Amino acid sequence: MPIKPNYSFEKRQRELEKKKKKAEKAQKKANPGPSHSREDDGAHAASAPQEGASSL
Repeated sequence: MPIKPNYSFEKRQRELEKKKKKAEKAQKKANPGPSHSREDDGAHAASAPQEGASSL
């Protein structure tokens, strides 16, 4: 007989993850300044070499 899935555990895990994401989003909104610009700089710098490599 196969093991019965524990749906309430899975639901609780999803709820906790949603709560965590919501808290992170609220924290980012409260402190939008420097952390956001650093992420953009890193993403832009990472994409630039890829463009150059594809043209070679």
